[in-house]
Formats: sequence, C-alpha cells, structure tokens
Amino acid sequence: MSTSIVAYILCGLVGALIGAGLLELVRRNLAAGKQAEAEEQAKHVVQNAQREAESIIKEAKLEAKDLVFQAKTEVEKEQKIKQGELAVTEKRLVQREENLDRKIGAVEKREAECQKRDQELGRREEGLAKKEAACAKAEREHREALERVAGMTAEEAKKHLMVEMESQARLDAAGVAKRTLEEARENAEREAREIIARSIQRVVRDYVSESTISVVPIPNDAMKGRIIGREGRNIRAIEAATGIDLIIDETPEAVIISGFDPLRREIAKVSLERLMHDGRIHPTRIEEIVEKVKVDIDKLMYEEAEKIIFELGLSDFHPELIKVLGRLKYRTSYGQNNLYHAREAAYICGIMASELGLDVKLARRGALLHDIGKAVSHEEEGPHAMLGAEIAKKYGENEKIVNAIAGHHEQVEPICPESVLVAAAEALSAARPGARREALESYVKRLEKLEALAVAYKGVQKAYAIQAGREIRVIVRQEDITDTESFQLSRDLAKKIEQELTYPGQIRVTVIRESRYVEYAK
Repeated sequence: MSTSIVAYILCGLVGALIGAGLLELVRRNLAAGKQAEAEEQAKHVVQNAQREAESIIKEAKLEAKDLVFQAKTEVEKEQKIKQGELAVTEKRLVQREENLDRKIGAVEKREAECQKRDQELGRREEGLAKKEAACAKAEREHREALERVAGMTAEEAKKHLMVEMESQARLDAAGVAKRTLEEARENAEREAREIIARSIQRVVRDYVSESTISVVPIPNDAMKGRIIGREGRNIRAIEAATGIDLIIDETPEAVIISGFDPLRREIAKVSLERLMHDGRIHPTRIEEIVEKVKVDIDKLMYEEAEKIIFELGLSDFHPELIKVLGRLKYRTSYGQNNLYHAREAAYICGIMASELGLDVKLARRGALLHDIGKAVSHEEEGPHAMLGAEIAKKYGENEKIVNAIAGHHEQVEPICPESVLVAAAEALSAARPGARREALESYVKRLEKLEALAVAYKGVQKAYAIQAGREIRVIVRQEDITDTESFQLSRDLAKKIEQELTYPGQIRVTVIRESRYVEYAK
C-alpha cells in the first residue's frame, strides 16, 4: 500500500513539474505575441499540458507498478539468497521516501509561484490587447494616408513594385549572362592558344633535322683532325664565331653543320670551305675568315634581291630596302623560303592584276615587299606586317604599297584593289601543296625565343642555340661580368627558360667568359 502511495505521489510530482514548466513557457510566449494568438496558444498549451500530464501520470503509474513488481521480485530473490540484504533494501526505501517528501514540498511551493505568475500574465495580456488595438488603428490610418498621397491602393502599389522588380531582375540577368559568355569565350580562346602552342612545340618531324643541317664535303678524313685542332680549340673557335654546332663523327669525308638559322649555317659552311682551301686553320684565321664571309654573304643577298627585282621588271628601290629584302634569302616561314615566296607571290599578284585591268607593277611591288618585316621580326617587337609597313614608309614607298604590306594579314583596311590582290597572292603562294612545313617554323621560333632570353641579360655579348635547341651557349663580355656573376647568370637563365618555354627533355646552359689581350708588334 505504501508503495502505491509513493508511486502516485511521484507521478503527481512529475506532472506538477512538467505543468509548471509548460505554464512558464506559455507565459513567455503570450507576453511576446498578439492577444488573439496568445489566447489561442494558451488554450492549446493548456490542453497539450493536460494531455501530456495525463500521459505522464499514466506512464508514471505503469513505471511505478513495474518498479514495485521488480522490487518485490528482487526482494523475494534476495530473501531466498540472503536475508541480510533485506535490511539494506528497507533502508534504501526509507531514504527514497524522505527524498520524495522533500520533492513534494518543493513542487507545492512552485505551484504557488506559478499561480502568482498566471495572475500577472493575465494582467499583461489585458494591457497587450489594448496596445495591439491601438497599433492596428495607427497602421490602418497610415496605410490610408499613403494611398491618398500615392493615388493608388496598396494592391496597385504592390503590383507596380513587382513589375519594376521583375524588369530590373531581367536586366541584371542579361548582364550576368553577357559577362559569363564573354569570360567563357576569353578563357576558351586563351586555353586553346596555350594548348596549340604546347602541342606545336612538342611535335617532332623527320624533316626538322633535314632542314636544320648542312653537309660540308672534305677532301679526306685527316682534315677532320685539323678542323678539331689541338684540344678542340679550332672547333670551339668556329662554333663561337658562327653560332652553329659542328658535328664531326664517323661519316666518311663529310662534316655536318647543325643550326636552326639558315644564315648562320651558310656562313659556317662557306667559312669552313675557305679554311680548308686556304689550309691555315687556327682560331685567329677562323675569326678573320668568318668576318669576311659575313661581308660576302651580305653582298650575295643584295645581289640576289637585285636579280629578283630585275626579273619582275621593277625599279627605283632604295638601296637599304634592297638590303632588307635580300635578308629574306636566309629566312624561312614554315619551311618556305621567304625571298622565293615573295617572288612567287609577286608573279601571282601580277597575273591577277593584268586579268582585272589593274596596275601590274604596283601589284608586283606590293607582293614582293609584303614580307620584308620578317627580316627584322627577330630583332624588333611587333607583327611583321606592321614592321614591314614602317620600313617601306621609311624608305620612300608610296601609300598604296605601305597599305598593301600592312594589310596582307587583314590588320588594316585596304585602300585600293591591289592591296586585296597582295593578300590573296600571299595566301595562294603559302597554301599550295608542299609550300610550308608548320612544325619547322614552331621549332625555329622556340630557338629564337631561347636566344632572346639569354641576350636580354646584362653583360651578354652573343647567344647561340645549338644541338637542336638542347643547348644554349652564352658568350659574355669579360669586362662587364665576373666569374661569379657568370655562374649566377647560368642559374638565372636556366630558371627563366623553365618558366617561359615549353620543350621536351632538358636544355643545357653554357656561359663562356674568356680573357683576350691583344698587342701589336711594330
């Protein structure tokens, strides 16, 4: 019987605690909300509290019954096992009863406090109702005043605002879409250029080596030893003076000259032939012969340009312009000789001009000079078409010729029909089967860029890319740079090459600093 009473008291206590907490929560929610919502919420909370209290009481009763049953079972088991544990169990039950008594007293005290809080909450609800009524009245009057000032109802203003917001949203969306498309296009073009550039630089073809070497026949194999010289001084002098790579292997009665620049290869070839004919092969003689050959090659290029001008029936060229035109003899574009490409384009352009009844000489002249910018494109920055136009203008060519040169790649608008014919003739000459080899041009551009990186450093006199671009030899001025600075230059140049160039394998950087002291005996 006492156990049942304790269970009922425990259930009541738990229900009272839960009811008190719920009443406190209801009081706070009612104080923060509106009167109508507060009353409705209070009703729901009270109902829920009652239902929860009943549920808790039922659960407590069931739990109490379970506890009593378990206690009885345990007591019976314990009585059978040990009689001594009964005293301990009774002592624990007494302590629990005392705790329950204390808790019941605390619950009764909290119930009294909750009643006082309920009374206070009721008074606050009345005040809140009055304030809400006043606020509703003020809001209604404010809305009516705004409608009178704006000349439209609240619904009409709402619709108007929605239309404006929709229009603005469409404009913003269009702007975002445009920016997204532009960014995507720019990124796509940039990535495409990078991919194409990397692909071209890594492509290897058999004809690259064929187009970058020259074979010089020698009378006998004993000549190889004389070309090499004591401890290799002669071959080093030839390579330093010409900027090419001299390959002497087991090939019978032949020496191979390797280099990407056709002009350097020609200078080296002619110099080597003259040295073998002269018989005096030593570093001083090598430098003398190379300087003479450079002068002779310049004359040869000038004469070749004059010959082509005569073949085309043209005249009145400035001597410096003829010199620049002749330099195209040892320049190639995608494997196509630039000077012969210019002559071919001039013939094609002249034929088209005659068929259309235009000025044949003007057309031929523009086509012949259209690529002169390539003769200096490795020395100056900018598109070769614009560089060529500046050169032609500098040496007295008329406006139509300058426009034909500048516009043959559609970089400027043509001002006469001959300019259009020059562009067409250039494209026809370049597009014919077998005219150009694109991989060779990308290979040559990479080597030119390699040399340009080295020359940009202070104290560098010359730089030569050799061994098919696998090595670059940098000759520095002895008076401008020390040995320690030469060592640092090699490291800096290697890092710069790694950052700015894409290439297969590795590139060897060799910095050469030598001391020369010259005196004359009189």
